[in-house]
Amino acid sequence: MSSGGELASITYRRAWDTARQTALSEAEYASPLAKRPYDLRHACVSTWLNGGVPEWAGHSVEVLLRVYAKCIEGQDEAGKRRIEQALRGD
Repeated sequence: MSSGGELASITYRRAWDTARQTALSEAEYASPLAKRPYDLRHACVSTWLNGGVPEWAGHSVEVLLRVYAKCIEGQDEAGKRRIEQALRGD
C-alpha cells in the first residue's frame, strides 16, 4: 500500500521510456521523438502557436519570443487579414 506523496523522477522516466518503447517503432524510439514527457507539451504549444492561438499557451511574452519565436513569426500578417475580413463582414 502506498503512503502517498510524490513519485521519484526516475519512476516517471522509466514509465515514459517503457511507453515510448511500446508505442514507437525501433527507429522512432532511437530518435529524440518525445524523449521526455515535456516534449509533448512543447509540441502541443508549438501547434497552438502555429494555429494562431498564442493565448492558450499560458506563457509570458518573453518565453514565447525566446522559445517559440519561429512558431509565431509572420502571424502579424495573418492577424491583420482576419481583422480586415471581420471589418468587411466576410
